[in-house]
Amino acid sequence: MPAIINYPVKKAFMDNNKSTTASTGDWLLSIDNGTQSVRALVFDLKGQLVAESSIKLVPYESPQSGWCEQDGEYYWQKLCEACQALWQQGIDKNRIKGVAVTTQRGTMVPLDEQGKPLHAAILWLDQRRSDTSSPLGGLWGGLFTLLGLNETIDTFRGRAQPNWFYQQKPELWQQTYKFTFLSGFFHHRLSGEWVDSAGAQVGYLPFDYRQHRWAASWDWKWRALNIRPDQLLKLVDPGTLIGPITASASAQTGIPEGLPLIAAAADKACEVLGSGGQNDEIGCLSFGTTATINVTMKKYVEAVRFLPPYPSAIAGSYCSEVMLYRGFWMVSWFKEQFAQTEQVQAEAEGIETESLFDELVDSVPPGSMGLMLQPYWGPGVKQPGPEAKGSVIGFGDVHTRAHLYRAILEGLMFGLKEGLELIERRSGCRVKELRISGGGAQSDAAMQIAADIFGLTAVRAHTIETSGLGAAIDAAVGLGLHPDFDTAIAAMVRQGQRFEPDSEHQQMYQRLYREVYLNIYKKLQPLYSKIRDITGYPE
Repeated sequence: MPAIINYPVKKAFMDNNKSTTASTGDWLLSIDNGTQSVRALVFDLKGQLVAESSIKLVPYESPQSGWCEQDGEYYWQKLCEACQALWQQGIDKNRIKGVAVTTQRGTMVPLDEQGKPLHAAILWLDQRRSDTSSPLGGLWGGLFTLLGLNETIDTFRGRAQPNWFYQQKPELWQQTYKFTFLSGFFHHRLSGEWVDSAGAQVGYLPFDYRQHRWAASWDWKWRALNIRPDQLLKLVDPGTLIGPITASASAQTGIPEGLPLIAAAADKACEVLGSGGQNDEIGCLSFGTTATINVTMKKYVEAVRFLPPYPSAIAGSYCSEVMLYRGFWMVSWFKEQFAQTEQVQAEAEGIETESLFDELVDSVPPGSMGLMLQPYWGPGVKQPGPEAKGSVIGFGDVHTRAHLYRAILEGLMFGLKEGLELIERRSGCRVKELRISGGGAQSDAAMQIAADIFGLTAVRAHTIETSGLGAAIDAAVGLGLHPDFDTAIAAMVRQGQRFEPDSEHQQMYQRLYREVYLNIYKKLQPLYSKIRDITGYPE
């Protein structure tokens, strides 16, 4: 199989369009397509959010149980609506100097030669699986057997969308000109270029996470994935010009024709950048649907062996990440299952239900009177393993739903703390401060619990739109409006409210973490395996 070349894109255009001086009146347009909404955001060069529009999305359709897919044209239509809603606010388009796109990770869409989706995009949440009964074979197959990694590799093969298309939709697979994540789809629609950012390659494609390019011809991923080299997009670094906005895209979105489109990165990487996480002294927590701990490094570090760090939104850097798959989804779960009182009150007051949950937390002492939660509400690949289930232990007749809610927050923080310790142990770094973003970061209670459990100052991001801000920083650097990432971060990222750890609470949490939490999974893992064998869940 031939080696994959990662081509530079329109360098002459880039050189001609780089600004040598930045005006304080210059703006940048970020498009942020998440799972729940797509947002068009305008930032100035100081990181101030000038204007925004948000269009809610139907997250996915489920034609079969466990399937999560959405029409690619639907995503494009909603992107256009978000942009058009922005212009209706009277935004001066002449002040916008460039555009960058950031999207949800791992959502893949097959495209024909005209860039039209051949099938609905398969989301990162999707649970369909390909058949992995035939062995990987070759030298790699033998090596993985020797290392005891067959189940991990089979999980990778089973979840890979190209393999499902190859097995279940062979005619469609043959017709597919390009397999791409949402970012590449949007880049093509906006510029006409078949180009994506290396910073957006998080998912089931043959990507070399060490070199930030497509894998070499001998790499095992080519044996594990049914995909041809010519079905992949060209890759460029974050901060690289992809191309100008086309006349067609301008007509649909209202973005000025010819405006430079700059490569950014996936939403988590942009969120880290927008939080100011540019070095290994800063730990970035994301309190989103998937909760994560990220540390940006110049070196390649696998926090969990054989699970690579993801590409950073800073060219040449890595985001060493540990995730809790369900994360702050558990807050939504709690709301649906236990918070009918708060839902009625919130509706009467015209506020979000979650804004009332801090009162629940504050009514319960730290440690939730011995109620402990392990937040493995979704199985993992390595840590936790594919057999993992969640658990709540320590129930007594004193416990209420308020104790359960606080235990959820504490369990999430314990899980993320364990992730940070993995990163620190493997890398030798020492995180000195936390930067926290995501919807859950709006909770003062969650922020304080994080500070107490980690024993570190927890700083709330100055804007909730950190992923959009990270994309804007990529655009600013790529256009020369700021000379480098350090300068751009210093100018565009500001600290929000700071939460200091309470020493008494910290000591109590440290004992719970060391003496109880870290032992829960290893004690219950054999039982989880038995449950899986008996019930078939999780698959």
